[in-house]
Amino acid sequence: MAGPVLEMRSIVKTFPGVKALSDVTLTVRPGEVHAICGENGAGKSTLMKVLSGVHPHGTYEGEILFEGELCRFKDIRASEQHGIVIIHQELALVPYLSIAENIFLGNEHARRGIISWTETLRHATELLARVGLKDHPDTRVADIGVGKQQLVEIAKALSKKVKLLILDEPTAALNDEDSGKLLDLILELKHQGITSIIISHKLNEIRRVADSVTILRDGRTIETLDVKDPATSEDRIISGMVGRDLEHRFPERTPHEPEEGRAPALEIRGWTVHHPIDQQRKVVDDVSLSVRRGEIVGIAGLMGAGRTELAMSVFGRTYGRHAGGTVLKDGREIRTKTVPEAVRHGIAYVTEDRKHYGLNLIDTIHRNISLSALSKVARRGVVDEHEERQLAESFRTSMNIKAPTVFEPVGKLSGGNQQKVVLSKWIFAGPDVLILDEPTRGIDVGAKYEIYTVIDKLAAEGKAVVFISSELPELLGMCDRIYTMAAGRLTGEFTRAEASQEALMRRMTKDKEVAR
Repeated sequence: MAGPVLEMRSIVKTFPGVKALSDVTLTVRPGEVHAICGENGAGKSTLMKVLSGVHPHGTYEGEILFEGELCRFKDIRASEQHGIVIIHQELALVPYLSIAENIFLGNEHARRGIISWTETLRHATELLARVGLKDHPDTRVADIGVGKQQLVEIAKALSKKVKLLILDEPTAALNDEDSGKLLDLILELKHQGITSIIISHKLNEIRRVADSVTILRDGRTIETLDVKDPATSEDRIISGMVGRDLEHRFPERTPHEPEEGRAPALEIRGWTVHHPIDQQRKVVDDVSLSVRRGEIVGIAGLMGAGRTELAMSVFGRTYGRHAGGTVLKDGREIRTKTVPEAVRHGIAYVTEDRKHYGLNLIDTIHRNISLSALSKVARRGVVDEHEERQLAESFRTSMNIKAPTVFEPVGKLSGGNQQKVVLSKWIFAGPDVLILDEPTRGIDVGAKYEIYTVIDKLAAEGKAVVFISSELPELLGMCDRIYTMAAGRLTGEFTRAEASQEALMRRMTKDKEVAR
């Protein structure tokens, strides 16, 4: 049997005040798909940045051997010259350049400083065919979806004669269809002899494509498992990730019993919204739903069903053109034409895109938390910084936000801790209704459980919670009732006892048919 293609021995990486990696080892066999998993902050991405030269030799301790050769990469270009290419979770594409220009950016087909566009287009066409992308190489990257952009990144890697492909959370922003295509491509590249390392929180994806999985926890290697071994169950992987057995993925929950005669905390009637550009197209079509105090109500739907569009249009009409419908709070009609109006009426919206719309990444934890209700920590228009800091400290403790101080920029936090800051911000605002849009997207199972516990506690305190998620087990584990949507319309409503993955999926694919 051939020796390992990659060995990372006793890797130690320290940032000011934090030891991110401590004596980490990793061994990857040639031609395999090797998964790396662990909680947010476990050191997965840092380890791959060490391997790829983002953190250059001299900034870490330990050794890297690739194809038996001791490597000391000074930058990314050095690792790429050896055939190691990393695709980061945040795609490194220029939106206003073409697909072909992006593939060969920094690696142009040129003679004497003049680019050969004929050669560029020919080679780009070959690479796109190899990754299964049918768009013309002249197409702007801004004009294709995220799933196709991932394929462009892989084509870009193939243009560099990749031997070891590293993918950091490659399906985090993709729908199920695009995720499936990408995973199939990873398996096809395996058959072509390309070794891959994939970082993922999605255990079903790991079981589908990976041969081995290495688990990291708190910057240390816990163990490496053979995925094909029957003993390598999801529970075994989770136990390694979080350091304890999770007997239940979700908090114990007693279904909410509505109070007789009391109006819903939030009721939406006949809500219709048109697309912001194509104003003939309805993205939300005559939707009516309700949620009561103490109740968690889920909304399930495939990509494009209109769930986020519904949430954003209700919360200050931040999406599309409103065409009709009313919002009622505790039985009384209210206006939510702007975000301040929605907030004044006790409605909060935790966006699915925390990095763009939920947080100010360059500002600190304490300032992000207070932003939703500055008047609560201000006197005569001046923020009381002592009170603001005490407030943030209380949330850092109660929400278990893992950061050295509340003065840490949120951009430096892991995804799970960023999500806890977003939730803290809106809890501080004191809403009666929380609309949570994919609140656990891109975070690990341990952090998910902590967030589930927070959501369950908010409902127990009498808050009304609308829970939007693409993960059906999550909705089934957390919600008292679940609505399904397809093509902008409600297609079903289920109690906790009635709901199952099969029943929900049938209604999620039921275009424009309302179940009574």
